[in-house]
Amino acid sequence: MADIIAEQVEEIACGLIASNMHFLLVAKDYRNKFPIEFINAVQERGLVVPWCNQLEVLAHQAVACFVTHCGWNSTLEALSPGVPMVTMPQWSDQPTSAKFVEDLWQVGVKAMKNKEGIVTWDELEMCIKEVKRL
Repeated sequence: MADIIAEQVEEIACGLIASNMHFLLVAKDYRNKFPIEFINAVQERGLVVPWCNQLEVLAHQAVACFVTHCGWNSTLEALSPGVPMVTMPQWSDQPTSAKFVEDLWQVGVKAMKNKEGIVTWDELEMCIKEVKRL
């Protein structure tokens, strides 16, 4: 139901590149959202797909971090195998779930938005590196 704006998509792409981490990015309509230059540039350490079995991916031992909008199902699916999270809540129950992740369960960090309501690439990069230390 929610859709992120193009500027946020670009910041996510730049943050993933800057983190220098291997990643799987799941975005339903990624060919229309992410620039082809990004998709081509990350082929050595990233995979962009329209869908995956999230629970199976999060249960894999190679997964060290989950960047999530913090919907309740996604939060539970990451908590079950103990995957640390970078939360980027948008609306509804997501801010509450993000608060639980960071403050109550202490299994992740919340990426802070700038004054325009965007999580910048350097904020995302910093959060990914911080969660890696958890």
